[in-house]
Amino acid sequence: MDKFEVFSGIKKEGVVVVIRGDSVDQALKTVDACYKGGIRYIEVTFTVPHADVIISTLCEKYKDTDMVVGAGTVLDPETARAAILAGAQFVFSPSFNEDTIKLCNRYSVAVVPGIFSPTEAVKALELGATFVKLFPGDVATPAGLKSIRGPLPQLQIMPTGGVSLSNVEDWFKAGAVAVGAGSFVTKGAKKGDYDEVEKTARELVEKVRNIKRG
Repeated sequence: MDKFEVFSGIKKEGVVVVIRGDSVDQALKTVDACYKGGIRYIEVTFTVPHADVIISTLCEKYKDTDMVVGAGTVLDPETARAAILAGAQFVFSPSFNEDTIKLCNRYSVAVVPGIFSPTEAVKALELGATFVKLFPGDVATPAGLKSIRGPLPQLQIMPTGGVSLSNVEDWFKAGAVAVGAGSFVTKGAKKGDYDEVEKTARELVEKVRNIKRG
């Protein structure tokens, strides 16, 4: 998939679910539950053991579907390259690393660097970033996102952290193009309740669709 198709798809869907876990098995089952719940963009973080194996497995399993698998918590170009070789179609980072952005651009892979200030946001734009990830969202808040977009209305921001069913509309009203959702969607996995994961994912997808319809 072309990187601009990835960005377009994320913007259309409006939500990416962040996958963390204690094992490969838990992460794979969590992704399956999210997919059943309607999630189509999955970010497998490199805090999960053998994240590259998970990404590769998912890319093979879902290759004939509309699932798009990417990598998260990518802190450096070495990890970015490992993710790309495993099949990741996008690379997300919680922080700003110039070399990671350059590497992803070199291989024409969608990259979303983490930012928390206008200075980092402008640097990301100068390096060719299409989206930026506002992290941690629970610290920045929707008001913080709105403030950053004041002087930078061209900035396409995706907050991650602190997103919930109760505040997701606030994020979009503040100018988010999409949101990254994590533990509130996947928390059921920690107790082996993947039906809960599926249910929460479906509720989030439906809510975001309604918000986007206006």
